[in-house]
Amino acid sequence: MVKKTFTISNAQGFHMRPASTFAAAMMKYPCNVTISFNDKQINAKSLMNIMAACIKVGSVIDVICDGEKENEALAEAGAMIESGFGE
Repeated sequence: MVKKTFTISNAQGFHMRPASTFAAAMMKYPCNVTISFNDKQINAKSLMNIMAACIKVGSVIDVICDGEKENEALAEAGAMIESGFGE
């Protein structure tokens, strides 16, 4: 299991486009990918679960990857979040 803490920096937070892109990217990996936010564990491969979490700009989240290719999944998740999802 690997885990890293991030602060959401893009102005709109995890709105529809970045949530969709993020979930699709995480689906490529066989490991479990979870977002921990406000004491909730969110399936990072589920667009609806990400949207329902209401993750806004400035929110601090943990991304937890557990299983095969966990390091690669965390690296891609981190690159997406740290780039502000290209916004």
